[in-house]
Amino acid sequence: MERPTSLRRIPSIVCANHSNSLTDALLLVTSIPSRRRNLLRLTAKSTQFGKRTFTSWLIESAGTVPLKRRKDFGNGQVDNSAVMLHLIEALELGDAVCLFPEGMSRYHPTIAPLKTGVARLVSDVLSRNRDNPDFEISVLTCSITYMHRQHFRSDVLVTFHPPTKFRPKDNPELLGPVDYSEIRALTAKMHQQISSGTLDAPSWKLIRNAKLAAGIYAPLGTTMSLGDYVRVVRVFLEAFKLADAPRAENISDGEAGPSVQALVEDEKIVKLGSDLKAYQDELARWGIKDDRIRRPLRRRIIIYRMFVRLSWAIFLFSISIPGLLLWLPVFITTFIAVHQFKRTGPIWDTWDEIAQYKLIYGFISGVCIWLGSMLLTLPVAAITAVLVPVAMWMSLRWTEDAVSAFRAFATLIRLLWAGPAWLQKVRTVREDLYARVLDLAVHTLGLPDSPEKYFAESGGKEKGRVRGKWASKTKYFSVRRRRKRDWNETLRLYDQVDYPEEVY
Repeated sequence: MERPTSLRRIPSIVCANHSNSLTDALLLVTSIPSRRRNLLRLTAKSTQFGKRTFTSWLIESAGTVPLKRRKDFGNGQVDNSAVMLHLIEALELGDAVCLFPEGMSRYHPTIAPLKTGVARLVSDVLSRNRDNPDFEISVLTCSITYMHRQHFRSDVLVTFHPPTKFRPKDNPELLGPVDYSEIRALTAKMHQQISSGTLDAPSWKLIRNAKLAAGIYAPLGTTMSLGDYVRVVRVFLEAFKLADAPRAENISDGEAGPSVQALVEDEKIVKLGSDLKAYQDELARWGIKDDRIRRPLRRRIIIYRMFVRLSWAIFLFSISIPGLLLWLPVFITTFIAVHQFKRTGPIWDTWDEIAQYKLIYGFISGVCIWLGSMLLTLPVAAITAVLVPVAMWMSLRWTEDAVSAFRAFATLIRLLWAGPAWLQKVRTVREDLYARVLDLAVHTLGLPDSPEKYFAESGGKEKGRVRGKWASKTKYFSVRRRRKRDWNETLRLYDQVDYPEEVY
């Protein structure tokens, strides 16, 4: 049955990088307004179907389409023809299909070479509708950027790129029989779009250096949106990548080599990256943040703050104990579930799904605690139904603030232990790095010379990295409350700057 023309919508294929299994799909579903789509059909690896688990039930209930991967079958032979036909028919009805062309979720600093499935699907749909020259299908690429996707409550940026539209009359090169080079060209274009909106680098070292450079350029206290922060990091990252890449790979026969000035500029950027790494390694060795070097504290101020932070941490831990007892079954259930899940396969195929297991089993066990509390207090179950979630929520907030206060106390101890001579030496290194980072940002990369003023004016309405005291207190009880001082922090309340050297 055909839909009326007035109700038809342009069929779309949404494709994104894939670094966090089920969470990526949930992000796309919630990021695309329902008025902009009829139905977003999700896809997942076939091995997640047919299991007696909540995750399997959830995936199947959402109408997710199973795709077979060659590596999941011993003979390496799979047949997805029926599934692809199902997706083609859905697109012809005007639905949207979500695909992850990397073929698997992976924890790696760079995007994997994309599979050609999306491009072949576009070609098949156009070929089936070649008699309708005005039939249109669009490919909407999306970049998903987690600040720290392996940690709970990490910030995440979802960036949608302008859609690429295809019609039989405009794209005859994609009509069957199609030259496979056209499929590869479209796949390469998609790869370029997706990588242009996220942090894509050949090594964690470059991402680490780029984040540090961005933090020095726009220091703690700069009011900027997450989008601005990611874009600034990307600008530095691209500079480090270009300078670090061998020039010979980019020079064709007969082309002139790079100028002396370009080589000197590359050497300066490479040297800056090396010095940034050494500086960050030194800070990580002492467990001290860059902001404490930028804004040093007097000894008496350090001692006073140590007393305040420790007292506050002890007080918050004390009042959160009753609520933490309610959380204890959640922690135990989640720990056991994740521990058992890690034993089901190699780390490269289970690491990315740990976060979703924590989320699912934590939610289920939390609901069980809530229901059990009401059963145990039936005469006043209506009151318990409200008090238990409030107690659990506030205990989590108090514990979070207590951890933050204790970490600040530990940092202050390390500042005293490091001594004024070490602090002065590191501060001199930082001043030199700041001058070089600012010179690179302004004179080479074209970034504004006054980031605090520029980003406050362009993105001041978004969540900044530091909230005012009044806003922080008035929103203390909000479900969406955030007290993280930096985009680079997570629930663990510290700057995450160390990345694994191993390739998963």
